[in-house]
This record gives sequence, C-alpha cells and structure tokens, in this order.
Amino acid sequence: MDPLDFLRAYDPDQRVLSGNLSPSALDVEEGDRVGIVLFNLGGPKTLDDVESFLYNMLMDPALLDLPVGGRVRHWLAKLGARVRAETLREHYEAIGGGSPLTRLTAEQARSLQRHLNERYGNPTGVDFQTYRAMRYWHPSSREAARQMAANEIDKVVLLPLYPQYSRATTGSSLSYWRTLEEEGTIPSWPTTTVPEYAANPKYVQAVSERIDEALQRFPEGLREDAALVFSAHGTPFTGMGRRSDPYCCLVHSTVEQVMNYRDENRPHHTAFQSLIGPSYWLTPSTASTVRSLADRGHRAVLVVPISFVTDHVNTSYELDIELREDADAHGIAHYEVTAGLNTHPLFIEALGEAAVAQLELPLDVNQLRFEGDGLSQPYPLRPLDELLRHSLGQGTARCPSCGGRTGARRWTGPEASPDPNPSPEHPAKHDDSAD
Repeated sequence: MDPLDFLRAYDPDQRVLSGNLSPSALDVEEGDRVGIVLFNLGGPKTLDDVESFLYNMLMDPALLDLPVGGRVRHWLAKLGARVRAETLREHYEAIGGGSPLTRLTAEQARSLQRHLNERYGNPTGVDFQTYRAMRYWHPSSREAARQMAANEIDKVVLLPLYPQYSRATTGSSLSYWRTLEEEGTIPSWPTTTVPEYAANPKYVQAVSERIDEALQRFPEGLREDAALVFSAHGTPFTGMGRRSDPYCCLVHSTVEQVMNYRDENRPHHTAFQSLIGPSYWLTPSTASTVRSLADRGHRAVLVVPISFVTDHVNTSYELDIELREDADAHGIAHYEVTAGLNTHPLFIEALGEAAVAQLELPLDVNQLRFEGDGLSQPYPLRPLDELLRHSLGQGTARCPSCGGRTGARRWTGPEASPDPNPSPEHPAKHDDSAD
C-alpha cells in the first residue's frame, strides 16, 4: 500500500488517534511464538533516499491534517519533498550521509529480543521475536508482517519506540497497521498494544543517567549551573485542548518524573522542535528557549532529547550542530546534548516491561523479575489498563498546552481502577519562562 492508497483508505479511528486505548492483556501459552513489533519513524539510508522519505512523511494524514487529499495532496507532497530535500540532504551529509535511526533500531530490536527470551521466554517456554516497522521507510509494516508470517508468529505486541503517545507518531503507525489488516494486506493476529510508557521507572532512570553522563562534559565551574532543556519532538497543536491527543501531558509527565527521580532543583524547561507544515505546533520551541536562557545570563545549557530514543537527524544535526551554533552565537559558553538512549540496558528493560505487562504468560511474570541478589523489582507489572495515571501540577512540570492535569500511566503505587478517558480537571498554572 503506497502513501496515496493509504490516504484514500484512511478512516481515522478516534480511539486510536486520541490514545484512549484499553490495552487488555493477551493470553500466551507455552510454545507460543510472540512477535514484538517496534514502531519507529524510519530514515533515509542514503542521500538519494531523502526525497522519497520526505514524500512519505508529507503524505501522512495523521501527521499533517491538510484540507486537500487525493491527487492534489500527492502533487503538493511531491513538490514539498523536492524543495525540502536539498536542505535536508545537507543535514544528513553532516551526520554521515544517511540516518542512523534504522541501524540503531535494529540494535534495539536485537537487544530487546535477547532480554525478553533470557528473562521471560526461557522460563515459560515462550519464544519472543522482534520486528521493526518503520512508518516512512524500510523495513515497513508490510515487510515486518511478511517476515512474521514466515516465522509462524502466534501472538503480537505492538510496541512503539515513542514513549509518549501522539496521534502523529504511535497513532499514525497504529492506523497504518490496522488499515493493512482491514485491507487484507497483512494477516490479523491476536494483538495487544502498548500506547505509552512515559513514566516507566526504568525509562526515567535511563534518561537521568544520560543526563549525568553529559554533565561530566561540562567544566567543573559550570556543571552545577547548567540548565536543562528537555526537547520533545514537535506535533501539531490541533486537538490538544479538546483532549483528543494526550501527547503534551505525557511529555510534561516524563519531565516531571525525571526531575523527581533526580531530586534536585536544577533549572529545567520543556520545549518542542521540528516544525513542518502550516499548522500551529506546540510551543515554546527549543531554539527560542535556549536563546531566552542566554538572554537571561545562563552560560551553560544541556539539551535532553526526551521523546527521542535513538540518535537521528533531529538530534544529531538539529540539536547537536545547528542549535549548538545558535547557542554559541547568543553567548552560551558551554552547550551539550545528551546521547540517545539507543541500547541503554535500562531502556531495553523498560521496553521489556512494557511488552510483558500486556501478556498473561504461563508463569507469573513478577516471579521472573528477581535480580541476582534475590531482590524483586520494587513494583509489580500489571496490564496498562489497570494502572492509574500521574497527576500533573504537583511539581515543577506543568502542561501549559492544554491545561490538562492527568499525565502518564503510573507504574508504581497502589492498585486501583483506572480512569480510561481522563479529562482536564483545572487549567494548570504554568510559567515556562526561562528562569
């Protein structure tokens, strides 16, 4: 199914696009082969691939909701990709001639498959196999499904490499996958979905460890004064205020959990980057936040890509090259960007927890989570639809975009009935100015 075919078949499922999924657990028996499908953006392998990659992206109705469709959008996307490709090729050339995202996603898939089988598969007689499904490049969802069918997969977990749900990322990949199923292009397996894991404790700890690693690159005299700028991928503001897309609340939820974990009062700010198209996108922008910090006298800034889990052009070029030059021009004495999580062991464990929480394995999964010293994990794994949510507005992080107070699913804390479709309680007071 090419982008034009998908555009014509696209029938937005509001339950999918809003993230209001009820991801019930999937029964798995001994001898089952479980396919873990890792959704990601994808990226051009070579400079010659850039224009086609951009065309695929510009044709996505979940990413860009344009008032035109069909052939008109096709030609507009072709034109936009041709115009934008020249500049973007320069960006990819500066980071090695292509996107590292597909390679890094393959490494994540191998690490996750090994972890799942060693920790959960071998004791239960379940075989875990991981697959990559790139939304705008290869291997595509169709290619992943073809390999899954060849491997005789029995059950499926759809696991996005986007910790924070957005209709433009996870929602787009789920809509595409379901359209392929409905069209009969791919098989339909018993399937469960992981909509988000924005507050998973191991994901949070992995982000914090990347911060500590990057802070070591600052001179001792500036290290304690370094301000943190959490930079999330931008997404259109459309629907945020109506609570039809929880992305902004989930981003702020992650930031709040990271800063709570670090238990410190270092100045920190949340911003968004990578804007395309005519829509109004989430603010403030990462670039304007860094400039504001410079104007207020900050001499050290550490940018933390918070919704990106692999190094790619948005981090390796946009943040580490382009924004670094801008920061230097505005008087920032020392500027750094944290490395992507990539195959950080804690992040791989977080992915494993997100997947296994959605499965009813032959053995109690929590009995398999004992470390070598005999100590169990500090929180049990439960299906995501059984988890409460964090409440925003209690700490330094807020959601200024939609006024919502309900954040990510809470992995720790007492068991209780969840709120499957939360709505904002009160507009959150927020001062996102650079202190």
